[in-house]
Amino acid sequence: MSAPTPGNGPKLVRRLGLFDATMLVMGGIVGSGIFVNPAEVARHVSTPALIVGVWLIGGAIAILGALVYAELAARRPEVGGQYAYLRDAWGPMPAFLYGWSLLLVIQSGGMAAVAITFARYFHELFHLPIADGAVAAAVLALLTAINCLGVRAGSNVQSALMLLKIFAIAAIVLCGALLAGPYAGTAPRAAPELGPIGGIGAALTPVMFAYGGWQTSSFVAGEMRDPRRDLARGVLFGVLGVVLLYAAVAFISVYVLGPAALAETRTPATEVMRLALGETGVALVALAIAISALGFLSQSMLTTPRVYFAMAEDRLFFPGVAKVSARTHAPVAAILLQGVAAGVIALTGSYGQILSYVVSVDFIWFGLTGAALFVFRRRDSKGAAWFEAPGHPVTTGLFVLACAVIVAATLYNDLANSAIGFLILAAGIPAFLYWQRKREAAR
Repeated sequence: MSAPTPGNGPKLVRRLGLFDATMLVMGGIVGSGIFVNPAEVARHVSTPALIVGVWLIGGAIAILGALVYAELAARRPEVGGQYAYLRDAWGPMPAFLYGWSLLLVIQSGGMAAVAITFARYFHELFHLPIADGAVAAAVLALLTAINCLGVRAGSNVQSALMLLKIFAIAAIVLCGALLAGPYAGTAPRAAPELGPIGGIGAALTPVMFAYGGWQTSSFVAGEMRDPRRDLARGVLFGVLGVVLLYAAVAFISVYVLGPAALAETRTPATEVMRLALGETGVALVALAIAISALGFLSQSMLTTPRVYFAMAEDRLFFPGVAKVSARTHAPVAAILLQGVAAGVIALTGSYGQILSYVVSVDFIWFGLTGAALFVFRRRDSKGAAWFEAPGHPVTTGLFVLACAVIVAATLYNDLANSAIGFLILAAGIPAFLYWQRKREAAR
């Protein structure tokens, strides 16, 4: 069975199942952030309960989002996933701007940030005299080439890396609990200046960056054997699995290091393993983080180009991006576009800037996508989605509200970098009008 593409040329093929979907969801979420961001959270909130609690709050938001996206996947099992949801609910301009922001800010920026993190840990392991940006660009080029070989090749690599990530996180948690032990009690850490509410809001920025990515599995709906069932179940299973992993890492970080030491370190996972296994532990966690970053990049390179492919199918992007390889049935031009965009940002950007302008823009789209479920429920009078989000409209409304709060908190805490993201988004409006005029002229 094949997914439809325009004309009589080669088509995308449906080769992915439930296991692939679950691994894609988890792989799209678990990058390098969980190994670093517990320290970022501890700088904003000062007690163990709040440090772990913020990760659970983020997990609850992610679960609400997973319920919404599971129903959307059951209702609209189309290539491009979230792009298709936005297009069908709100029209072509918001959908185009979503794809535009993926290419220039959200996905390319996130991939560049993770690629730079991979490069840093690669240097810890091998000590080669190569710049971080060059290593990041090289690994992006390698994964671009692998995914050009086809969806099955890309998915197999991604699933293997995701299983290694699960093993690595479990090993860190177990070593911390069994070998490092609890931290020695020290004087309480001073409360952050923002206070508990402001601190929680600031802490949610790195937390939601770490949780972001469950939606990307929807991009390959056109290459899943049974997207209505497998994608919906994969979203739920994958997000729940990640919440368990993240809560365990946050708990073991504060359990071993304590709030004060956790806030002071830049590498909490490394410090936990140093206490557990000495310098051997340091090397092992560097390897684990490098594998985790590589797995996230592999997943992103597999999924995101399908959005640009869908945009081109809708005649809102370069026509060549909609072409499929006759040999591998992969959208090679779209994959190459993603590799180049992420590589350029990796060579010119920095992790902190990318993190700040990704979150504010990304959660605008999460909120609009959540609100799309209200539109589809109203339009589809027959109902009959294989999966329906329990508690709708309350749970869906809470997810949309949480997205709005996260955008507001990010704006409050980092207005300048968030403004960069919004300016790039606004720059997509004339680009959309150009492509729309070309599409109308061709009719």
